[in-house]
Amino acid sequence: MLFFDSTMVLLIPAIILALYAQAKVRGAYAQFSRVKSRRGYTGARVARELLDAHGLSHVDIEPIPGTLTDHYDPRARVLRLSQGVYRSDSLAAVGVAAHEAGHAVQHGVGCAPLIFRNRFVPIASFGSTLAWPLFFIGLFMGGGFLLKLGVLLFSGAVLFHIVTLPVELNASRRALRMLSSLGILARDEIVGAQKVLTAAAWTYVASAAMAVMQLLRMLMLMSAFRSGHED
Repeated sequence: MLFFDSTMVLLIPAIILALYAQAKVRGAYAQFSRVKSRRGYTGARVARELLDAHGLSHVDIEPIPGTLTDHYDPRARVLRLSQGVYRSDSLAAVGVAAHEAGHAVQHGVGCAPLIFRNRFVPIASFGSTLAWPLFFIGLFMGGGFLLKLGVLLFSGAVLFHIVTLPVELNASRRALRMLSSLGILARDEIVGAQKVLTAAAWTYVASAAMAVMQLLRMLMLMSAFRSGHED
């Protein structure tokens, strides 16, 4: 059974890490969503303060539905915050809003990894969608070309996940520095925001680990396929 073969054991550590990361981010977000910031700034106001302080007054801020759906759209130059972050003045909301503002600042200063990641998104999305279907068609049909193409396409998706890590970590570091330098959060409050952002970073680590393990699984399956045909 190609979808449930022995190479599936490679994914177990990554799955465990992903479950740990999800539990960690949910726990940290829930904990610090109950802790209000002393200055009472909402996520929307924090984002506006940070953007304006870096000459990004042209970047709009919009509320969007969902939980932790926050993101910065570099094409539209819009920072979108989930309802729970946009209107909340909790340490969790402040931290998340500052992190997304950090992405806007990265874009504004021409952060190379961010620019590469943004340009690579369509390729990574295309590759991750088609990689496994092509790979398994290659296994069933005995086509070496399709196997290699599947691996090549998925390698692009893995590269995207790896590049995402430093981009996200840098956005969090920027966020904490900005919150401190502008006096939006006191030193003890920074600790709470940092815990939320550190927990969120684990989700990116888990995604990268899963992608790497999936690629390794592909390579092992391809090697077994070649060995079987050589015999």
